[in-house]
Amino acid sequence: MENGEAQEGGGVKRIHLIISGDVQGVGFRTWILRHAQDLALTGWVKNREDGAVEVVAEGPKSDLEKLIMDCHDGPDIAMVERVDVTWEEPTDEFVEFEVVY
Repeated sequence: MENGEAQEGGGVKRIHLIISGDVQGVGFRTWILRHAQDLALTGWVKNREDGAVEVVAEGPKSDLEKLIMDCHDGPDIAMVERVDVTWEEPTDEFVEFEVVY
């Protein structure tokens, strides 16, 4: 089990990601937005003041795991150094996936 991952199988899960490296100014938020929408995830992505990108997403565990794996690469011109993942309890507060500021 990863940090706080729920024990039950299936169903909606929630992840909180902090992606560090050369990830701002390279289209990372738009890239994540497209991937999350393709996976029918809900939540948000934003740039942080410390230069990282932050993501909160909810959806099926397998789709969230796919998004996590994709974030290790990012768009072609990004240079991802680290992806910190925290599994949380879903809140079902989101209607769609969006970029927030």
